[in-house]
Amino acid sequence: MKKFKVTITESLEKVVEVKAPSLVDAELLVESQWKAGDHILDASNFTGIEFTAEEIQRQRGMER
Repeated sequence: MKKFKVTITESLEKVVEVKAPSLVDAELLVESQWKAGDHILDASNFTGIEFTAEEIQRQRGMER
């Protein structure tokens, strides 16, 4: 049997409206609010999932 590593990536998304002088300022503001725990993303914000597999290569000299 071959060995594989499978990465599971879940996506959450939430739209937050803010007033700011610029796009960059808006992003920085919401990022700081998120870090402070003002914006919590949970199961209701789930938007998708992706599975990515790659084969684990055996190194020379390794036993099965």
